[in-house]
Amino acid sequence: MEADDDFLPLSALQHYLYCPRQCALIHVEQQWAESRHTAEGRLLHERADQPRGERRRGVRTVTAMPLANPALRIAGVADVVEFHDLPGSEQEQAVPVEYKRGRPKAHRADEVQLCAQALCLEAMLEQPVPAGALFYGATRRRKDVAFDTTLRRTTLDTIEATRAMLNSGTTPSAVYESRRCDACSLIDLCQPRWLARGSGVNGWLARHLAASATLPPATDGDTTACAGN
Repeated sequence: MEADDDFLPLSALQHYLYCPRQCALIHVEQQWAESRHTAEGRLLHERADQPRGERRRGVRTVTAMPLANPALRIAGVADVVEFHDLPGSEQEQAVPVEYKRGRPKAHRADEVQLCAQALCLEAMLEQPVPAGALFYGATRRRKDVAFDTTLRRTTLDTIEATRAMLNSGTTPSAVYESRRCDACSLIDLCQPRWLARGSGVNGWLARHLAASATLPPATDGDTTACAGN
């Protein structure tokens, strides 16, 4: 269980928005399982995960950059942070870039994780970070993300909700959704189909007791007949 004064890992925010149960399995129960999808994602990150820096055409690129926001108690590592030269100024504009294996998603989990990186950069650099980018391996395209008021509010709410769940030490019950669960590397550990149906000893016992409560009481004749058999 995460102590209240610990820093919340940025990856937990993405896990929480994808599935609170997945987040708890990883960050509370310390469980993990590799799949083809996570292996591909790991390979995609390998280049970015090597700490280095380079400058090209007015952009300084730093990979595997540690991030933290002490006020929000969040921390992590950015895949890439680009520092763009600002014309007529000695300052640079920070732009976080996160690498993802798949495609852009209907939900905002990736954007929230990226926005949390921006909140860390703003605290560290003491300057605004208005936008970042997500690079998706499946499409080989870069998606620009503006850190507007709505996304920032969603990110702050997610930080609060994720911290509360992890501090509670409670893993949410399984709820099976095919699109989400079938793609999750933890599906064999989570067993959402089985647990969502109330299977297992506790589920069987509850159903058995409920069925017994609806049976009519036995009569003397019934008892005698049974005994005679």
